[in-house]
Amino acid sequence: MIRFGTSGWRALMGEEFTFSNVRRVVQAIANYLKKNEPDKEISVVVGYDTRFLSEKFAEETATLLSRNRIQVYLADRDCPSQALAYQIIKGKHSAGINFTASFNPPEFNGLKFNVASGAPALPEVTIQIEAEVEKIRPAVVDPLFYPDPTYIHKIDLREDYLKFLQPKVDFESIRKSGIKIGIDLLFGASREYLDEILEENGIPIEVIHGYLDPYFGGISPSCTEKNMAELKKLVKTKHCALGLATDADGDRFGTVDERGRLVIPNYILALILEYLLSVKGWRGGVARSVTTTHLIDRIARHYDLPLYRTPVGFKYIADLFIKGKIIFGGEESACLAVKDHLPEKDGIFAGLLVAEMVAVCGQSLSELLNELFRKYGLMIGSRENIKLTEERASRLKELIKNPPDKVGKRKVLSVDTMDGLKMNFSNDRWLILRFSGTEPLIRCYSEAESQRESRALLQAGLELIW
Repeated sequence: MIRFGTSGWRALMGEEFTFSNVRRVVQAIANYLKKNEPDKEISVVVGYDTRFLSEKFAEETATLLSRNRIQVYLADRDCPSQALAYQIIKGKHSAGINFTASFNPPEFNGLKFNVASGAPALPEVTIQIEAEVEKIRPAVVDPLFYPDPTYIHKIDLREDYLKFLQPKVDFESIRKSGIKIGIDLLFGASREYLDEILEENGIPIEVIHGYLDPYFGGISPSCTEKNMAELKKLVKTKHCALGLATDADGDRFGTVDERGRLVIPNYILALILEYLLSVKGWRGGVARSVTTTHLIDRIARHYDLPLYRTPVGFKYIADLFIKGKIIFGGEESACLAVKDHLPEKDGIFAGLLVAEMVAVCGQSLSELLNELFRKYGLMIGSRENIKLTEERASRLKELIKNPPDKVGKRKVLSVDTMDGLKMNFSNDRWLILRFSGTEPLIRCYSEAESQRESRALLQAGLELIW
């Protein structure tokens, strides 16, 4: 059964993710668009990442949409998700389809659907598409047809996106600071995007993994501690001020400080928010997902700003962005939104903001982080995934219905059930248990002022459903 999770539809290639199923989903999207825009000419931007067969899936999509008499604007090469989102907005298109499984292992592929605003589709949209999929038999979208070239237009997404990005970053300050930046493109779609815009602005860089490899060097194309090993080494050996990385489709970021240490996304989000408020003087609403650090809460309280909490899934932050309620939104999975940019996560822009922050503040990343902790206190997170079983699913559902008053000796001050079960304790400590939206897992997160307390909370949470 084909279902859209927290970020599109993802599945193993050759099993659920097949050309036959892709055609069913694309036809379902075509049906949805025609039902909702019966009197308009429909146009769709189609893109893809560097995964095995992504380009072929995109070409097959263009062919099928052209048979539906839908104008298709097909990327002329692999592209970051945010470049596709910008093209939807710029061209005033009806929607966008992007073939990527983001940071998932190379044996996965996926399809992301963005609406006319450029934002990821909300559940009320994807539910309708799923319903259309169920109506379509594979034979209905038989592959034996030819594309209609009058409906298919090849376009360059890169030039438009880089022009859009150029005035949003203080490249002059970065260049004048004299810092050198290490770049790990992880064989992904940020190739000739992140590295090129830095080079064009005269900023010295050292680049690794800036070439095509559909198997991503045998790793998952995500910015994890393990996968950043080569970038950490590069930063130290080449004496870089920091290291920047992006995942397969360029929408998530990874950051390494001047000592070659990975700085987790939660801390980068907090640093960027503090920079935007204290240096740039921005004011407005702030959003975070339920699994994101409460350092965001502390910063929002300090500046007396409204705080919005969302379920996991960037689409919910994007919705607040579109409604004009926030100037900043972040998720602990390295997702960022800021005002006047895009309603889509952008790992390239996030990394460039970090470089700007280091240059403008005249401090190293580790110094900025220590200053943040002195001002707001230290918060340390823990996380563990456990396999989803019927018994564990039943226990978690029961806990959501009847949350405990205490976890161990810790009194539960408040409960949030918008996405699983989140229990809040004193001193901004928290614990959450939730069903994964992409895998058969239960995810457990905790955060506290010390590693010991954070791990103790995590263990107590696991014992509730073990």
